[in-house]
Amino acid sequence: YIRTGSVFLAQTQDRLISLKRINARLNVIGIPSEIISPKKVAELHPLLNVHDLVGAMHVPEDAVVSSADVALALASAASQNGVQIYDRTSVLHVMVKKGQVTGVETDKGQIECQYFVNCAGQWAYELGLSNEEPVSIPLHACEHFYLLTRPLDTPLQSNTPTIVDADGRIYIRNWQGGILSGGFEKNPKPIFTEGKNQLEIQNLQEDWDHFEPLLSSLLRRMPDLETLEILKLVNCPETFTPDMRCIMGESPAVQGYFVLAGMNSAGLSFGGGAGRYLAEWMVHGYPSENIWELDLKRFGALQSSRTFLRHRVMEVMPLLYDLKVPRWDFQTGRQLRTSPLYDRLDAQGARWMEKHGFERPKYFVPPDKDLLALEQSKTFYKPDWFDIVESEVKCCKEAVCVIDMSSFTKFEITSTGDQALEILQYLFSNDLDVPVGHIVHTGMLNQGGGYENDCSIARLSKRSFFMISPTDQQVHCWAWLKKHMPEDSNLLLEDVTWKYTALNLIGPRAVDVLSELSYAPMTPDHFPSLFCKEMSVGYANGIRVMSMTHTGEPGFMLYIPIEYALHVYNEVMSVGQKYGIRNAGYYALRSLRIEKFFAFWGQDLNTLTTPLECGRESRVKLEKGMDFIGRDALLHQKQNGVYKRLTMFILDDHDTDLDLWPWWGEPIYRNGQYAGKTTSSAYSYTLERHVCLGFVHNFSEDTGEEQVVTADFINRGEYEIDIAGHRFQAKAKLYPVTSLFTHKRRKDDVELSDLHGK
Repeated sequence: YIRTGSVFLAQTQDRLISLKRINARLNVIGIPSEIISPKKVAELHPLLNVHDLVGAMHVPEDAVVSSADVALALASAASQNGVQIYDRTSVLHVMVKKGQVTGVETDKGQIECQYFVNCAGQWAYELGLSNEEPVSIPLHACEHFYLLTRPLDTPLQSNTPTIVDADGRIYIRNWQGGILSGGFEKNPKPIFTEGKNQLEIQNLQEDWDHFEPLLSSLLRRMPDLETLEILKLVNCPETFTPDMRCIMGESPAVQGYFVLAGMNSAGLSFGGGAGRYLAEWMVHGYPSENIWELDLKRFGALQSSRTFLRHRVMEVMPLLYDLKVPRWDFQTGRQLRTSPLYDRLDAQGARWMEKHGFERPKYFVPPDKDLLALEQSKTFYKPDWFDIVESEVKCCKEAVCVIDMSSFTKFEITSTGDQALEILQYLFSNDLDVPVGHIVHTGMLNQGGGYENDCSIARLSKRSFFMISPTDQQVHCWAWLKKHMPEDSNLLLEDVTWKYTALNLIGPRAVDVLSELSYAPMTPDHFPSLFCKEMSVGYANGIRVMSMTHTGEPGFMLYIPIEYALHVYNEVMSVGQKYGIRNAGYYALRSLRIEKFFAFWGQDLNTLTTPLECGRESRVKLEKGMDFIGRDALLHQKQNGVYKRLTMFILDDHDTDLDLWPWWGEPIYRNGQYAGKTTSSAYSYTLERHVCLGFVHNFSEDTGEEQVVTADFINRGEYEIDIAGHRFQAKAKLYPVTSLFTHKRRKDDVELSDLHGK
């Protein structure tokens, strides 16, 4: 274990900003790091050419170990603790009975087991498909090249820092006094797409022509290598997932089947943490940290097409070293899942983002805007879509907008008797025994009281419920419900996501548009808030209309049987013209929901966040004496207090035009001490300020232990948000700032500290 430290180089100001953002996060989680000058880089590594650098980040405690030695050490320690290791043994397939792992069939016989962990790296995909009940593990291999040289005349010291030159697409480290250098080229070579790895890994060939751009980059960074003798160019397979993040967790299809794969080069550094969390997952049913971003259930079978994977990894591998500014989108594997309105919206200037394979509109480019310029603009500062989103938000506030939200996950749950209600009452935290037609905001909690899902449920009839969840919950939510429903119940759970197109009608004139199209009174007296009824809109019948918008603004959600989607959209746009209707996208939605303090699952809420920590006590049936998953944890928390609290921050001294923007993950400081980090943020066009949401903790100054967080603790603090090393003052709120919404005034006339909206 040789502590070498790492130096991450920046050739551009944008790369330096990216490093400053990472540096701010590393410092608060206890990893020493600092931003340094090119001169300091030259001192740390005299052989580097630094003339084209603008700065770097130094992480002094990074170290180098031999992965083979670590693997052997772990294996021998495991053996001493009773683990049996069979080498040179092929797994033929995993045996499954009634959806549960029962054993493994190997070329040397069967082994019975309740749990199986697929850590087969690049073979994980194949192994997953070899079961009687296939498990989808989306990853794909590419060729990866690195160079080994003989020792330098003056051999490099063993503690020479590891260099990452992401703008040059290479990494460089000491290897036996010489150099080991590889990189992530712009044109990777995917391999083994056909399935079984026909080639032995040893047969992968050197390819100097392919490696040449990386070699040129290396020689520019270390000119002294010109005379150095190269030992060999190694070509080995590396595996990548569709979103660059590794895969872990339990399969939604087979109980007891766990996965730990897709780590490419980082298996060694991730190993300890990943192994621990997976062990916790197997023993307790969930890990001690929120690792939704790595959960196998973030993918569906749709991401396992070989063609999709081949094309996506060709994009993913270069992205490892590309500069990723906020709100970037994958370009490959697109237009996989689309709403019936896709072409119509595209023709009207929609710009698209992708979630769980589903295309969703970000915003709509007006005819007079330069499309190409908008697509090219990538920045940590004020984005070029600022004015476009402003006009969409304004339209939502003053007239009426339509947002296509078809990507939301939609389930129907029905039973012949009262079982649906009984079972759902146990699985959900809010009371679902409401009159037919009412909508309930509720969560599916785990035993710790954390959100497995945050959703809205409409009671369609005595025995039928319609559930709307976030887009990326489709696989996870289905697996959770299946796992917790009694096997012998006559409950029918149906995924109807594809059956309905969802249109969000937001704004004060939405009621006029719908009244005209349905010839039915839509006023609050006739159609109260959080109500759902089937009605006709235009010529189409059986439209589920709900008086809610997911933003806090007035309006309606329309769930339209897919064959009527185009008709209803056309009618809404036609009738809405006299009310100033226009299309809007998810960026406008984000701005609206954040300024109204609406938390979203997967961003602000996760499996370790409870309703009591984010001001949602009213959405929990604690006082009703009914049992539900997570109730005991919440009662305990109610009695003893919460250790973190979701808080809204309004940035004070932040210049939207000139300063770096907050996006998410920025450290929050209270009275100069680290107190948490932001979970999401947006510019509020109403407040004319940036608004961030994030959790505030109360860390003891003496011991660092967490203490109870009260409303008084939050209100008494002075707050700052750290954006790439610069701290901006912020006002903390536990409730949305309603007084600014009732009568909008200019921000210069409003002293935010005087506002106490409830």
